[in-house]
Amino acid sequence: MFSGKTILIGVSGGIAAYKIPNLVSMLVKQHADVHVILTKGAMEFIPPIPFEALTGNRCLTDTFERTQPPEIHHVSLAKKADLMLIAPASADIIGKLACGIADDMLTSTVLPCRCPILFSPAMNDRMYGNPIVQDNMARLRRYGFIQIDAAVGHLACGDDGQGKMPEPAELFQYIERELAHEKDMAGVKLLVTAGATQEAIDPVRYITNHSSGKMGYAIAKAAMLRGAEVTLVTGKTAIQPPSFVKVVPVVSARDMFEAVTAAAPEQDIIIKAAAVADYTPVTTADQKIKKKDGDLSIPLKRTDDILGWLGQHRTPGQFLCGFSMETEHMLENSRAKLARKGIDLIAANNLRVEGAGFQGDTNVLTLISADEELALPLMSKEQAAMALLDQILKMRRK
Repeated sequence: MFSGKTILIGVSGGIAAYKIPNLVSMLVKQHADVHVILTKGAMEFIPPIPFEALTGNRCLTDTFERTQPPEIHHVSLAKKADLMLIAPASADIIGKLACGIADDMLTSTVLPCRCPILFSPAMNDRMYGNPIVQDNMARLRRYGFIQIDAAVGHLACGDDGQGKMPEPAELFQYIERELAHEKDMAGVKLLVTAGATQEAIDPVRYITNHSSGKMGYAIAKAAMLRGAEVTLVTGKTAIQPPSFVKVVPVVSARDMFEAVTAAAPEQDIIIKAAAVADYTPVTTADQKIKKKDGDLSIPLKRTDDILGWLGQHRTPGQFLCGFSMETEHMLENSRAKLARKGIDLIAANNLRVEGAGFQGDTNVLTLISADEELALPLMSKEQAAMALLDQILKMRRK
């Protein structure tokens, strides 16, 4: 993921420094070239050796450290950095940077950096809430620094409040958002539906399907990594929504229809990846459900046609994509759906093909437009999501 990328990690004095080796390990596993800079305060909590073992690079602590060949380290590192993260960022280091002070290796490296700079404040909640510290953080944000807000929780001093540094996995997500992909969808508003809807029969039972939501969630994350402003309208799933997207939870097909149609006019791209239940019971909880020969007899009606509505009410320049899941005549049925719904693209998969369809982590898609068919090989749903977005961007440029 980060092959060819140079990431600087600045560690200032704070107990949360103990979390940073885990983050560094995660970055190295994704093939990043990681360089760690420690302040004197940081070395009171963690020594350089763990970082050097993890990264294979010398952990820098002194601005005036002499090496062979001679090198001005704080400038050379800044020039090759693709991203810098300061974590934990103490009140002291935040104050220095806000005032342009460069009196150690870390602050001296930050000032010549021209890459994205993230900082993760971590301190006692009273310090975090101090108006001087708040002003310093606001000044850094005005200068283009990206702040990772402190979490609320139990702090090392024994207090409870805001000031806790997020866990390494969350810090990783911020770095991933900045570096994982070119921002070729910046400025694009994209809505994607995901998961299965549930149609209540009574307070206990409901009609649904086997959709896991994995494909829709993969699309939402891929679009976010490419810089899009993403809205994810999701039925109930067992997976965690991606970070940095707006999540709109729904239950029934009607809920999803209302959420999509309300947001649709503002969207540039809409992708319906959710497997919406085709029918909903017309009974209510008070009506008796008849049994015939051991089977439930339930009157049904069709649910709202989300794609059909979108095709009839699209805004100028809006791109619409749907999914098709077929067990036979995949191309013919998908092309008919494309024309019937009045949309731009169908992502079709044959449920009889191994590796395609619900629940699994892979998919086999054929992307069908009015004048093209693009058959994708078996790939992970994350890769399929990227390929789908590539095709959408290609078609929008025509």
